[in-house]
Amino acid sequence: MTDASVTTATTPGPVHASVVAGEAAHFGKLAAEWWDPTGSSAMLHRLNPVRLRYLRAAIDRHWDLDDRSFTPLAGKSALDMGCGAGLLAEPLARMGAAVTGVDAAAENVAVARVHAEGRGLAIDYRAGGVEAVAGETFDLVCSLEVIEHVSEPRAFVAGLAAAVAPGGMLVMSTPNRTWWSRVALVEAAERLGQIPRGTHDWGKFLTPDELSAMIVGEGFAVTDITGLSVGASGFSLGGSTALDYFVTAVRA
Repeated sequence: MTDASVTTATTPGPVHASVVAGEAAHFGKLAAEWWDPTGSSAMLHRLNPVRLRYLRAAIDRHWDLDDRSFTPLAGKSALDMGCGAGLLAEPLARMGAAVTGVDAAAENVAVARVHAEGRGLAIDYRAGGVEAVAGETFDLVCSLEVIEHVSEPRAFVAGLAAAVAPGGMLVMSTPNRTWWSRVALVEAAERLGQIPRGTHDWGKFLTPDELSAMIVGEGFAVTDITGLSVGASGFSLGGSTALDYFVTAVRA
């Protein structure tokens, strides 16, 4: 359930070039329901365990860790760019990371702060775009289901790449620009109310080749591309990238 005491009124922060005002306003309107698993973010709640499964495997593989550890990110820093109200940032903090979460919607950041504080989690939440962490670096940089909402994808990837510390890792996910994503995410999911209307602009989706080229152009090597599929039993990893996909990259 959403905390009834949460207020989303905030003082506007600086304007960031990567932020699309309309996108920020759209997601800001959903802030109060973000933590309600039956509300407008219900699909994100169903997706989150799969995202965490992918991330945990990538973390263990990259740093050669014991997959039985409860705190694989102890002593490491993590950035969740486009954090919403903290669905990913909070688990990263529980994994031991010093987490910074950035979101374009100040309303989301307000909800995220209250939710994290109520659970004893110290997360550095900031309103803005990738510019909000300019000059800072993190061991793990995550940006999941975000690049399709920014103003300049190539510049956004450059900002994310610059935020990856030496020896660190970049993980992204985004819908693919295919007929299947158009049918499933735009025509079906939005029209049926599974995703709020106006969430996606199919023309802004990137193919794996397009996103990989942007990442490689920043001096990184793509080490993994894994598809995200959906079926009768829900979301699953592997198989086709036609709907959505994850990308992991490290400095070349």
